[in-house]
Amino acid sequence: MSQESKDLYVVPARFRKMENLHILFWLVKDLCWCLLFKPLGMIMIAPTLLVAIWITWKNRHIVAELAHNAAIAIWIMANSMWMVAEFYAVDEKVKPYCIIPFSLGILILLYYYLIYAPMQRRKENAEADIEIAPIQQEAVVVAEKA
Repeated sequence: MSQESKDLYVVPARFRKMENLHILFWLVKDLCWCLLFKPLGMIMIAPTLLVAIWITWKNRHIVAELAHNAAIAIWIMANSMWMVAEFYAVDEKVKPYCIIPFSLGILILLYYYLIYAPMQRRKENAEADIEIAPIQQEAVVVAEKA
């Protein structure tokens, strides 16, 4: 059984409520964007982004969570830039700059999936091999005595 399948990620109820509230903030922000409610849409950027950053900070000790939550926070930043640009009819000028944070989020996740996670799996497999080796040696010694 791999270490990943043995690990248990427990989310405290208070923290889960904040994550769920974050989804509400995000949906309200995007609904305001769709309905062109500029003042509320602009206001909702702050709580949506701040809670995303807070969630990222709180999960920084779990690399998978850090990578994904950082990508989400960066996505919200780019998404908010795009929303503001559309609200003020400068989206054709600003949209190309949104590519930067969107790309940064993708790069973070590509690093996690293509470099970090495989490196961790190799490390865990090597550690498991080291733990199994003494047991295998004992089995050989017992078999030789028999």
